[in-house]
Order: sequence, then structure tokens, then C-alpha cells
Amino acid sequence: MELNPGSAMRGLLCIVLVSLLCACGGGHDYSPKPRGYFRIILPKKEYQDYNDGCPFTFKYPTYAKIEPDLKPGAKPCWLNMQFPQFKGTLHLSYEAITSKKKFDMLTEDSYKLASKHTVKATAIDQGVITNPFYKVYGIYYTIDGNNVASSAQFYLTDSTRNYIRGALYFNSEPRVDSLKPVLDFVKKDVDVMIKSFRWVPGH
Repeated sequence: MELNPGSAMRGLLCIVLVSLLCACGGGHDYSPKPRGYFRIILPKKEYQDYNDGCPFTFKYPTYAKIEPDLKPGAKPCWLNMQFPQFKGTLHLSYEAITSKKKFDMLTEDSYKLASKHTVKATAIDQGVITNPFYKVYGIYYTIDGNNVASSAQFYLTDSTRNYIRGALYFNSEPRVDSLKPVLDFVKKDVDVMIKSFRWVPGH
């Protein structure tokens, strides 16, 4: 039987192509690459005193700025500690305690506001704050989870006359994997603020 040279050449070419495809396709395990994030440059930690006519003082970082809360319904000494570099804000709400009923209401509201995040939180831990020498007492709420809007909240009080609540928020998608370095960094500033917090005598 006589073979057509053209047919033989096409057959050989098909065999070579199939062999190459088999060689390239085997033995490789492909997986999607993890999402990349921009490197975050964290500033040097330096602190300054807040003392601007409110019934309290504390230390806060030099890379933050404090502004009065101007939203409707805001009261005197309601403040926003802004972290512009990180698009974060620590909201501070001060209240004068006028009765035991109001004190109980404020502390209960603080718990309820922290508990609002339980839908997306994996855990909420409570830490007791106590500094008898300066009469600073309170609760610190650590809220863990991939999509929680606020991961740190607290309140401080002298139990008789003064109360302040803090809540840390970031103006960005709450992804813990990308936000964690910034969150850990800013939480240290919140710790410094709480440890340095003092009530001003006479208020």
C-alpha cells in the first residue's frame, strides 16, 4: 500500500503536538495567588497631652488630631480622635452622671452598643479597667471577626460624676487580614490613652 507523503506528515505533526501538550500539562499544581496589599508605613510613636477645657485629660499620638463632634445631637466634650493616615476615628462621648439611674443606663447602653456587632463577630471579650488612685474604672470590649465595623470599644467612669465612652471605627472595608497591622498599631494608642486618662478636679 502506498502512503500519501502529505498525510504522513500531518499525522506526524499531530503526534508531536499531542506529546507536547501532555508534557506541558502534567505534574503542575496551580492555585490562586493570595491577594496583595500595599505596604503600610507606620509612624514613630510619640504622644502629647489633651487638655482643652473638658473634665478629663489623656495622652494621644502626635499623628492623630482631635476635633469636636459636630454631628446633630452632639454634646459638649464629644470628640473625634482622627487618624488620617489610617482613615480611622476614635469616637469619644462624654456624659455627666446626675443620678444612679443615669449611670446604670449609660453602662447598659455601652454593653448594648458593643453587642450590636455580635452578628458578624466571632468573639467579644470584656476586660476590666480599674485605677483606684485616679478613680478611673470601666470595661474594654475587644470584638473579633472578619467584618466587624468596630473592633475596640470601652467606657471609663469615676462611678459618681463622670462617664466617657469610646468606639474605634475605620472608614474602609472591614477586612481583618489587611487591616490587622493598622488595628494592632492604633489599639496600642487606645491603651496609652486609657492608662493616661485622668479626671480634672472641680468638674
